[in-house]
Amino acid sequence: MGLGYRSQMGMVRVLFFLLAISSYAEAFYIPGWSIKSYQDNEAIPLLVNKVYSDSTQLQYAYYDLPFVCPPTGAHHAGSALLSGQTISLNLGEVLRGDRITQSDIELSMGKDAPCSHLCNKTISRNDLKRARELVKDGYVAEWIVDNLPGATSFVTVDKSKKYYAAGFKMGYKDVELSSGKSRYYINNHFTIAIRYRKAPGKDGERGGKVVVAFEVYTKSVGPEKRLADGCPADLTEVDTPMELYIEPNGTAFSELYPHSSYHPHEVDQDVEDGATLEIPYTYSVYWREDDKIEWAHRWDMYFMNQEEGHRIHWLAIINSLIISGSLSANVAMILARAVRGDIKSYKDAAMEDGKVKLKRKSRPGSSARTPKIGEKNGLGLLEQVGDTDNDADVSSDEEALEDVTGWKLLHGDVFRVPAYGYLLAPLIGSGMQLVFMAVGLLFLSSLGVLNPSFRGGFVSVGVGLFVFAGVFSGYFSGRVYQTFGGKNWRRNTFVTAILFPGLLFALVFILNLFVWAQASSTALPFGTLVGIILLWLCIQLPLVYIGSWFGYVRTGAWEHPTKITALPRQLPIKPWYIQTVPSILLAGLIPFAVIFIELFYVFQSLWKDKSGYYYVFGFLSVVSIILIITIAEVTIVTIYIQLCSEDYNWWWHSFFVGGGSAAWVFIYCIWYYLTKLHIEGFISGFLFFSYSFLACVVYGLLCGTVGFLTAYAFVRRIYGAIKAD
Repeated sequence: MGLGYRSQMGMVRVLFFLLAISSYAEAFYIPGWSIKSYQDNEAIPLLVNKVYSDSTQLQYAYYDLPFVCPPTGAHHAGSALLSGQTISLNLGEVLRGDRITQSDIELSMGKDAPCSHLCNKTISRNDLKRARELVKDGYVAEWIVDNLPGATSFVTVDKSKKYYAAGFKMGYKDVELSSGKSRYYINNHFTIAIRYRKAPGKDGERGGKVVVAFEVYTKSVGPEKRLADGCPADLTEVDTPMELYIEPNGTAFSELYPHSSYHPHEVDQDVEDGATLEIPYTYSVYWREDDKIEWAHRWDMYFMNQEEGHRIHWLAIINSLIISGSLSANVAMILARAVRGDIKSYKDAAMEDGKVKLKRKSRPGSSARTPKIGEKNGLGLLEQVGDTDNDADVSSDEEALEDVTGWKLLHGDVFRVPAYGYLLAPLIGSGMQLVFMAVGLLFLSSLGVLNPSFRGGFVSVGVGLFVFAGVFSGYFSGRVYQTFGGKNWRRNTFVTAILFPGLLFALVFILNLFVWAQASSTALPFGTLVGIILLWLCIQLPLVYIGSWFGYVRTGAWEHPTKITALPRQLPIKPWYIQTVPSILLAGLIPFAVIFIELFYVFQSLWKDKSGYYYVFGFLSVVSIILIITIAEVTIVTIYIQLCSEDYNWWWHSFFVGGGSAAWVFIYCIWYYLTKLHIEGFISGFLFFSYSFLACVVYGLLCGTVGFLTAYAFVRRIYGAIKAD
């Protein structure tokens, strides 16, 4: 059976071993591919990336904003790029909306610059409106130095620890208490604080230094009281901040709005009357040596505010272990005893004088006829054999076997080919493709190979694993397809390679059109779309073909322990909790309870804290292992109950039961959107639910494949055990 007490205890021991090493895997952190050290006064490039907000799903390239200092195109020491040139990005960086560009801000190792003038940017009323919208939505900007994002520092409530939040505010909003009107201010002075220490090894002996922290503090400084070079006369005490407001331009404005006061309505402020506003931008640079931060742990400051969640992560692990352990005990006790008891009782009753005879227990009101001797009726466990004239023996055997019921009666139908099997086979193949990708990502992330310093690495490696896992997709799809009796394996190969990836690409392309219309950096460039299509058609499709050929032609179909009868048996009326939709929802609730707590942190990293990074992949890996075990056990219990109800349509049911928790995850997405997020606007909401739906489909396909393969192995095992003896 494979479900005995010893095997379950062995599974638990392996799980605890993985749990023990997860803490070490989490500590094994690779913050970058190589350490970059700098000598005194050596130039260090500062890169600008994008702006983003927790209130919207739309991101924008920093230099696309009309109110910031545009790049001059000049060459600065320390970089091979001209100002305004974009560095080469990997696929993951492009997909996450990064647009990393060389800036005009100059940094030199260890050299302070109390104030430097960047530019005077003149903006129109339309540009001013755009600036107010971004400030109102709480947009933050991301700059990069030595692969570290510029951060705003915070302290814990007890002021015992300091932690970082990537990015800095573009501006702030203030509301007048007397009038209740809103005023918007732009942050136009940047204080850059860079912490460094002596480089490890021989580089440090030669005077090399490494960057261990990059902080950005902003301030809004009005145009008054400035020196000849454009810098503020006093940065410590600012009397007037830089307000995003343009006074009415003489008669043109007064004729349109004669009754407007100093602060007219925001709609009135946006009237294009030719007036402009000049915003002076300046920056300061300060270098501070800090021996408390190791270069290998310089990213820890970005995770410091999440350390308090470690206790909750452990509670999530314990919660998952309790749920899975309880379910494992039930599976071991109920199924092991019940199935073995059924098999034993069947053999004691059926094996008489070397003949296997079986009668289906009669049901009141059943219209099923009594089969003739030797007829394949699809109702018995094995074909009846014996002397056709021995009617008396059959009658006596019927009395002896009248207690044989349930799943033992489905011998001739349990492996009957399911309806729409030509769709189920490609789905199973795509599910195995996702399983391989997910296992690879979790393994590499737990080892620290994929980490925040490898910008875009998680997505890039994920796409690569998905493409090259086409071999597994083709293999399992081809083999399942032949098991279902399919003849045209090339058509199945084409469907497997096109169905899920094609739907995925079509949905992403449609969403990309909406993002394109908003001029967001999240929109995929045309070249990237062409590259994805080439990866899909030129690499994945041939790999799916190779895997399908090997699975269909070379390996062949899985053999079943019983034969299929000519006529299908009549299906009984099932209780409500065994019917398709209720059983899927009830069975899916248990795996959802396993991942519920960890799901909160994943959502927080993806949606709420876009500036943050999810990093506890050790915990996530353990929870994922428990999830797979739970899905397997829930599917076995559900399919066993279905078979005991004499319903042999378990193929699709096992797939949907395995992926049933995806429905609860989507419900959780709705709850999270309504209670935890502050997303505004139709486009942002549409993107949230579209991406959430897509993620739930991927999750459901992955888990459904696990459920299907588990149920298939279970059904083959129990019916093979009966035939074995």
